[in-house]
Amino acid sequence: MSTLFSRIINGEIPGRFVWREDDVVAFLTAGPLADGHTLVVPVEEVDRWTDARPELFTRVMEVAQKIGAVQVDIFNAARAGLIVAGYEIDHLHVHVWPSNSMADFDFGSADHHPDPAQLDANAEKLREGLRAAGHGKNVPDA
Repeated sequence: MSTLFSRIINGEIPGRFVWREDDVVAFLTAGPLADGHTLVVPVEEVDRWTDARPELFTRVMEVAQKIGAVQVDIFNAARAGLIVAGYEIDHLHVHVWPSNSMADFDFGSADHHPDPAQLDANAEKLREGLRAAGHGKNVPDA
């Protein structure tokens, strides 16, 4: 049975993609901690990050770093937060979001009912920032 993330990756469930390549994708989460909160996910279904092939995990982190750098700039944040939790969905994913303090790391404060228009705007802002940073070949139109 495919995971929720595989269904998003395959287009069975809508996703707000900001990055797409053969091995790794990134899309906005439905429960953001901050504007632009993105999940970086390998296309391959890997349950635990410790089970990922080293080259795949490296690529996930490389993409997360690129996205985090852009988030800091376009959302005017002090840092980019990054967490590999892995309990919500049994498919490796890295949370990346703009952060201004440790208080921003509280998943209890996630917005479980975000405004879809705001999510769309954040996704487009992030795509524009990634293109401006030279990553256009991996940035989908929408």
